[in-house]
Amino acid sequence: MYKLKSFTSSFTSAYWTVNIAEMFERTAYYGIFIAITFYLSNILGFSDIEAGIISGLFSATTYFLQMFSGAYADRLGYRKSMILAFGLMPIAYLSLGLLPYLYEGMGLVKYDVPNGAEALVANITTHTVYTGLQTSAWRWLIIPVMLILVFTGSITKSIIRASVARETTTENRARGYSIFYMIVNIGAFSGKSIIDPLRGWVGERAFIYVNFISAALCFLALIVTLIFYHSVNIEGQGKTFREIGQGMMKLFTKPRLLVLILIAAGFWTIQQQLYASMPKYVVRMVGESAKPGWIANVNPLVVVLLVNVVTGLMKKRPALTSIFVGIILVPVAAIVMSTGHLLGDSPIFGLHPVTFTLVLGIMLQGLCECFITPRYLEYFSYHAPKGEEGLYLGFSQLDSFFASIIGFFMSGFLLDKYCPDPAKFATHEAWLQASAHAHYIWYYFAIVGLIAALTLVIFSVVTKRIDAKI
Repeated sequence: MYKLKSFTSSFTSAYWTVNIAEMFERTAYYGIFIAITFYLSNILGFSDIEAGIISGLFSATTYFLQMFSGAYADRLGYRKSMILAFGLMPIAYLSLGLLPYLYEGMGLVKYDVPNGAEALVANITTHTVYTGLQTSAWRWLIIPVMLILVFTGSITKSIIRASVARETTTENRARGYSIFYMIVNIGAFSGKSIIDPLRGWVGERAFIYVNFISAALCFLALIVTLIFYHSVNIEGQGKTFREIGQGMMKLFTKPRLLVLILIAAGFWTIQQQLYASMPKYVVRMVGESAKPGWIANVNPLVVVLLVNVVTGLMKKRPALTSIFVGIILVPVAAIVMSTGHLLGDSPIFGLHPVTFTLVLGIMLQGLCECFITPRYLEYFSYHAPKGEEGLYLGFSQLDSFFASIIGFFMSGFLLDKYCPDPAKFATHEAWLQASAHAHYIWYYFAIVGLIAALTLVIFSVVTKRIDAKI
């Protein structure tokens, strides 16, 4: 009991408050994000291509705005910024849940449950019948709602990380970030665990109801912040928007860091498929019994278990060596995910072959992340201008900005071409013929990973020669 009290009292109440609020927000976010393409397609009637573009822009813009919203939070003050963000988030999530009911009330969409035989053949539990939503301008109401989530999400991402730094000391900062990282992954794991049991309970309407759960979680984060968050930080500090813009312009004068951002984007493009391609792919290939949320959870589980081990093993190796090991495994992971169709229909360790190979591939992706992410940040900070390491580490997240756009955009077109929605076909046989090469999707992402690996080799050779001349 004494040790627990000593452990908790070594951090401020503001530290624990932001971590608890972050856990609620991450659970809400990942509960939505694992199902975002389903919500856009199965509920609102967007095509796979449109859903990929909207989701990609949503993710990419959140990453991009972090650099500027952090400056906004510094000027306004963290408490006020968190109250603003957590006050708007429940409204946005609630709106996502209510939009389908608005459209139903307008007669633009309705849901039909097919008879048992038809459901079995079509491998789906419900049909969504669009009676005007696909051609109506009303469906674009989704955009302002998602813009609110982009704005508020970018604020909380920047505030929480900065708050951990401000609410810890030199002596306990490493432990403070370790706890923070653990709590983030608990939130991510919890969020992705919501959708599958909810689908088993209410079918496709789970993609609607999960928004109400996320709204409630963000409201809890707001209550926690209002009651317990009393940070010592003073508003009016930090860099201005102009200084951030000037810093970004400096980044474009550093081709080494820009190229590394694009190389890392190759890895994150494939990592984004946990949300862009995998959920629809596994449900369409395996059936409604598939559990994309649990499959996606394999990634954070591997990272939590192995990141410290891998970092320790590679600590005496150059950062680029560790990054290369991870990058070269990326196309291997994509190829592994493509092999499920070769293994027949017999379960492997109780899993459908497609599910089994996806799990193996995602485990490899998690291992790749262990090799890449810590050393990528280390390399980036080492080559940042003196005194501007924090600003440049913010710019390092541009790899996720590019990956979101590339990954989700590719996913929409590839799903539409190789693994289309079964509801578009009159018979199951017609869909089987159209999806005969669904596994080709992963070949495209394997090529992206291979290009990233080859580019990294060239990058390493060139930069070594440049450094040798200095």
